[in-house]
Amino acid sequence: MTAGYWARLALVYTLAVGAVAAFAAMSREAVNAVVAAMNQGRTDDALRLLDTTLQQDPKDAEALNLRCRVFYAEERWDDAIGACELAVQLAPGNSSYHMWLGRAYGEKAQQVTFVAAYKLAKLIRAEFEKAVSLDGKNGEALSDLGEYYAEAPAVLGGGYGKAEAIARQLDGFDSMRALDLRARIAEEKKDYVTAETDYRGKISVSHSAAQSWMDLGSFFRRRERWDEMQAAVESGAVAAEHDHGPPLVDGASTLMKAGREPQTAIKWMRDYLASNALSQDAPAFVVHARIGTLLKQQGDTQGAQREFAAARALAKDYAGLPASPNTSR
Repeated sequence: MTAGYWARLALVYTLAVGAVAAFAAMSREAVNAVVAAMNQGRTDDALRLLDTTLQQDPKDAEALNLRCRVFYAEERWDDAIGACELAVQLAPGNSSYHMWLGRAYGEKAQQVTFVAAYKLAKLIRAEFEKAVSLDGKNGEALSDLGEYYAEAPAVLGGGYGKAEAIARQLDGFDSMRALDLRARIAEEKKDYVTAETDYRGKISVSHSAAQSWMDLGSFFRRRERWDEMQAAVESGAVAAEHDHGPPLVDGASTLMKAGREPQTAIKWMRDYLASNALSQDAPAFVVHARIGTLLKQQGDTQGAQREFAAARALAKDYAGLPASPNTSR
């Protein structure tokens, strides 16, 4: 998310669906301060700012949604769910709040037993569907719902036909997300030729091709097409040279998952951290932790601990950090 998005969101505290909540939203300046901290990866600072707001008004739905976003970034799924649920209760007409609650449920579902995940799946679908019903132009919510439909079995409300209907809806205003969703549908169908065509199509229509190249590289990794994966992420890195933005971190993550080129992955992540393009899409504390993991794997214990300490200084409760300087998850 961009700072501009949050600034706009601050002006749309409650959307009228039924009764309108009568609580004062955060000021634009307060939202901007929280967003700036989040973009820099300073989630501890963001939480302190939000605590101040919530002490003054515990029913500030905007502050609660932002708090949910911070917990989500820190992989604290239960805390994220709690904050998002409160935001939705206070502002039930806000599409974005429902979307983030659905996302938090989705992450939690990956950590629990099959039975618990089955129950959560119904909540995930309900929140994404509600988000879309409230705002049919919420491209992020549509993408989330489309992915759910593509991946979930029919018994949980999924189905390729439903996912393809969402892609057609996206065609009207967001061709990039429509192509991405179609690629994911094709992958789920094991139609890998069509999936590759759609991923390549994103490169040709995108304003900034770096992320689209990285998405293609991630597809090749899943298919174990290693040379093509390498070529794709390297093309993405070239496309990202002007700003060293979040796609570099995405490409580094692909290399890490493939067990390839750790030094390249470290370089790309360090280039990102040294740039002016830090974003919530790639939280700085997560990037420090990933560099630390790679350094530890290479036997550089001191370097790893420096990176873990840098991450901890930004987000002391980040769930992806080692439990202590001498242990790792």
